[in-house]
Amino acid sequence: MDHFEKDLVDALKDIVEAGNWQCVGDKSKFKSPCTKFYSDDGEHIVLVHTKNDQFWAMDSSCPHEGGPLEQGDIEDLGNGKLALICPWHYFDFSLETGSSSTGLQNQVYDVRVLDGKVYINTQSTLSLCPIPATKITHQDSLPVEITSSENTLCMWATKILHTADPQEKVSLTKIVQENWDSGKITETGEASPPAQPNRKDSLTVVEPGKIKRGKGGTLASRIALLHSLANIEQWAIDLSWDVIARFSTFRLSNGEPLPRQFFDDFVKVAGDEAKHYQLLEQRIMALGSFFGALPVHNGLWQSATDTSHDLLARLAIVHMVHEARGLDVYPQTLSRFATQGDTGSVKVLEVIYADEITHVAAGLRWFTYICSKEGRDSLKTFHELVKLHFKGFLKPPFNTEGRRTAGMTEEWYVPLVKPSSSLQKTS
Repeated sequence: MDHFEKDLVDALKDIVEAGNWQCVGDKSKFKSPCTKFYSDDGEHIVLVHTKNDQFWAMDSSCPHEGGPLEQGDIEDLGNGKLALICPWHYFDFSLETGSSSTGLQNQVYDVRVLDGKVYINTQSTLSLCPIPATKITHQDSLPVEITSSENTLCMWATKILHTADPQEKVSLTKIVQENWDSGKITETGEASPPAQPNRKDSLTVVEPGKIKRGKGGTLASRIALLHSLANIEQWAIDLSWDVIARFSTFRLSNGEPLPRQFFDDFVKVAGDEAKHYQLLEQRIMALGSFFGALPVHNGLWQSATDTSHDLLARLAIVHMVHEARGLDVYPQTLSRFATQGDTGSVKVLEVIYADEITHVAAGLRWFTYICSKEGRDSLKTFHELVKLHFKGFLKPPFNTEGRRTAGMTEEWYVPLVKPSSSLQKTS
């Protein structure tokens, strides 16, 4: 019998060596529920060790907004199936299939325990430590830091970025939008925006992984989700004003400045985001809470920091990746509130969705405009910038109808999906 067991172990080892199985360490080392492994291709993996002594693995980056799943909780969905919960926006992902009740799909990996060691089936090289990567700069041009004159668009943009109170930020945004559209503000001007917008001292800002949630399907969880969306919209207001102020001195390769229509579009985007924040805040109050009652994170501003040197990268990552991802999750998010009979929240989400389509369209319009003026291949440039500035791959399912309405057809995003992923659509 001992000889038979040895032969079996040897045979299994041969299978491991012949495939894409990687030994990640002794089973005894993985006592924590979640362990993050860094991948050479940027698609990092979280190894999950459950209380019943089973191991699971999936991509560590939430397919919604890139939240750190290795910092999430493991919960029983009520049917005996376990899920890993994103700490940012509370999306659940089945340990077994990677599917989420929101309609999103995360990549999962087979895990085996053999002879006291844990193996993960992946073609990527894994490490417990970050794998160094060399970043290159796409553009050399940096925004010029010049003190702005009074009553220019950039002066007001910078003032709004420095405004900590969200209600005041919304009010100022509406006033500036009205004055710009009516011609009371005529000059774009130049300004030096802050490295990060101000926030109220009373707002509890924590690391993304420190935000916890209650059980799903409750009023508290709906308030938590609306609160997270309001936080996103507040950052979206700032992202709109930041792209105006930070890139006001941008010049095309032929020396031409950006046309006024560029600033028209992003003033409108800022106004829309202010409207969205106000609608969400009012809805949260109607449900018996208020914005600031729960902790928030500032993880979304990282995209602004990473692309502060490159307008094309900013348009690609913020508007053509993150905002497009918002279109992808909309149908499932709407369904979640509709199922619970929350018609008030559904109406708010419908308004936000219609506007967000135009925001993706604006990003795409100006991205292709700059590429065309500079003789660049738009698709190739977009794919290069996403690979450079976005962690990992784009993940299905995609809202193909919403994306198509915004002008983003499949050739823009399908090539950025992980080859082993099956393409799914939400509509």
